Amino acid sequence: MRRTTALTDRLRRGRHAKKSAQAQDWGFFGPDSVSWKVWSYPTSFWLGFSRAVTIEELDPLLVASVQESGQVKQRTPLRYDRTLQYFATVIFGDAQSVLKASEILVKVHSRAIGTDPVTGKRYDANDPESQLWIHLTAWHSILYTYERFGPGKLSAEDEARYWQECALAAEFQTIDPDRVPRSREGIRQYFEDYRPQLVGSELARDMFQFLANMELHSIPHSVPYAIRWTINAFMSRAVISTFPRWMRDLGGTPQSRVTDAVITAATKPVVRVANWSPRVKLAVIGFLSPRTRPVLTPVFRDIDPVEKVVYTPAEARGKFGFDTIPAQWAALTAKTKAKAYEHNHHDPVLEFADAQAS
Repeated sequence: MRRTTALTDRLRRGRHAKKSAQAQDWGFFGPDSVSWKVWSYPTSFWLGFSRAVTIEELDPLLVASVQESGQVKQRTPLRYDRTLQYFATVIFGDAQSVLKASEILVKVHSRAIGTDPVTGKRYDANDPESQLWIHLTAWHSILYTYERFGPGKLSAEDEARYWQECALAAEFQTIDPDRVPRSREGIRQYFEDYRPQLVGSELARDMFQFLANMELHSIPHSVPYAIRWTINAFMSRAVISTFPRWMRDLGGTPQSRVTDAVITAATKPVVRVANWSPRVKLAVIGFLSPRTRPVLTPVFRDIDPVEKVVYTPAEARGKFGFDTIPAQWAALTAKTKAKAYEHNHHDPVLEFADAQAS
């Protein structure tokens, strides 16, 4: 009797856990998308995302915004965690959660405004061009690390679909989707055209080197220092190996070609072995980004949503009552004349999960 009762309790707890992890729907991409294939690979959140947030700091207006708020250095793990959570939600979250997160992102960014003391130009985190730079840097970095350390290049058909899906994801920020390139050549041209705007200022180099050092932002300080140092020595060199030479010079992160070759050869088998185990991938995500783990749990545990539906943005906005797009939200928040964040502010965190109520 006791064995039967214990087994029943375990089965009941298992069903409850599975139900609590179940998403409402497949959101805007779903398991047949190329985005799920690429972004669910271990390289994405281990290496690609770190690459993206580091490269972003070479934009002078973006780094001015980061410096003024002070959050990247003041609350580094939190900032990394929340940014990763947002991108994961857009790719893997259910449709209503994505729309909620999109509105919250605009509200958070509405106070990231000011003037860059170096260039004298005004920065605004909701500016479409700034958002496009962040968006494309992330999607390109995720794909680049997937190709470099993972299975290799996508087929021509899959890559075309990947950039189409990148344009779709842009609709949840203030970006004009028509500004998103739809090919590898278009992406290369975008970055080539953007390159003259990038600077290796003292501030930019400081932030670039700070974020290239993964120990500081993605490894919890509860982990013993020796372990953090070892992981960082391995992973940060892998990230730096993906930077072109001119970018390493601009950011002040030199690394030899020998180190590049050795670290690439060592990283490939690690991520490929990890990819065989959904539990390992989920454990590492929980380790690096606790807020992202619930988003990825149904994906890595193969838990079907309540509704096996993939929405278009228009369909979802109509069904869930979201009448405005992010660009319109940005215009509305601008009219409220939101107060800019104070330097090193300690404002309460506006959680993405609370978007509907806020």
